Amino acid sequence: MRASVDPELCAGHGACVDSCPDVFALTPGGFAEATEEEIPDDHLRQAEQAASRCPEKAITLTTA
Repeated sequence: MRASVDPELCAGHGACVDSCPDVFALTPGGFAEATEEEIPDDHLRQAEQAASRCPEKAITLTTA
């Protein structure tokens, strides 16, 4: 599974980083980005939680 963050929607709340810091990080500009091309199986649940916690719904999870 892959994660992507829509930079047009992200407002930099950081909820995704709080939920899954192994997959998401804040850029120097304060917006989220996915740091892993493929979400490791052991982080999938946290990545799903991160997507659901995003107030802007800027995270998309897709199957590879």
